[in-house]
Amino acid sequence: MKMLRYGSAGAERPGLLDREGRIRDLGGIVQDIAGAALAPSSLDRIAALDPETLPLAEGNPRIGPCVGRPSNFIAIGLNYEDHAKESNLPIPSEPILFNKAPNCIVGPDDDVILPRNSTKGDWEVELALVVGTRAAYVSEAEAPGHIAGYCLCNDVSERSFQIERNGQWVKGKSAATFGPLGPWLVTPDEIPDPQGIDLWLDVNGQRMQTGSTKNMIFGIHHLLSYVSQFMVLEPGDIITTGTPPGVGMGRKPQIFLKPTDEMTVGGTGLGSQRQRVKAYHA
Repeated sequence: MKMLRYGSAGAERPGLLDREGRIRDLGGIVQDIAGAALAPSSLDRIAALDPETLPLAEGNPRIGPCVGRPSNFIAIGLNYEDHAKESNLPIPSEPILFNKAPNCIVGPDDDVILPRNSTKGDWEVELALVVGTRAAYVSEAEAPGHIAGYCLCNDVSERSFQIERNGQWVKGKSAATFGPLGPWLVTPDEIPDPQGIDLWLDVNGQRMQTGSTKNMIFGIHHLLSYVSQFMVLEPGDIITTGTPPGVGMGRKPQIFLKPTDEMTVGGTGLGSQRQRVKAYHA
């Protein structure tokens, strides 16, 4: 099952992708793809529907972020060995956690705005998991039961803020538009092995990143369990699970985003994203 949110920013409606790739409106079933709507009982109720009985969305609407109102947007750093090496950083012995501000989340095809004083904008294709059931001190074996689904994330970064500004990574990860998410929330029945997903990212048509979640240092279920030892995860919370090699910072010579660039992001079974890069204007 592929769920999504569509419509103008801040006024998205819940939707379901039918077998023909058309958007069916779920507004009569759930208020949003968020919170309690992500619980197993709610997802089972939606899965039991015949999509043909749901209204078709009109026109060609904007696709919004596939999850609404997350309370936590947690990211995992250096979770691919080759990415750690290209960053000239040691391979972690435990997952590295940092926050992205939840209000940096935008739709998969929305513009990415480089913040004021940005000099080293960068890209990171990632697989994100979405929590469906409250998780606290969850074991790795219990972790699958707490996952509502998976989606694509572009963990957009400003490396000078992240690395050179004498503080936590959150500085370089949380600017407005730095969290394109979606297009779909794909339920686990369509992703039987989250450790077998191919990921890729192009900039201006040139392939920059190619990787697979099979090469993660710490797997999906371990990550959810690990994070839940330090904080309570609520339905709709997001964990984005790290990026494979090929980021601009790791290239020789380094390459960073500039206005007019276009990023295309994809993952097996997860759909694709396309973002145009723009400069900040007050």
